[in-house]
Amino acid sequence: MSCLFNSISYFINENGNDIRNKVCDYLENNSPIIDGVETHKIIEYEHPSAINYIQNMRSTKTMGGAIEIQAACNIWKISINVHNYRDVDNKIIQFLPISKLYDKVIDIYWTGGHYEPIRSKRH
Repeated sequence: MSCLFNSISYFINENGNDIRNKVCDYLENNSPIIDGVETHKIIEYEHPSAINYIQNMRSTKTMGGAIEIQAACNIWKISINVHNYRDVDNKIIQFLPISKLYDKVIDIYWTGGHYEPIRSKRH
């Protein structure tokens, strides 16, 4: 399922598959995902193998999540606000690049099983 990557592509001039591949390359290179923590340590906190996780993420059948959102923020220097429709209060989860410097803010919906861009906020 490529809904996360397709949602990000709505705001970035790249297609969803290219975004997925760049995010996976970033993860594969073990680049820092958050300040002071490399990607593989974060992935292996919940998954037995970072290498297998990244290989699975390269498949268009695999759904992206928080790790991929954070990697996208770091790669494109963007802030991504995820509007969580599962929460009664519609809380917003804000992802920022490690540098805390960003050129663009994008908003996407999360329904618990699907991401969708918030089109009214297109920049």
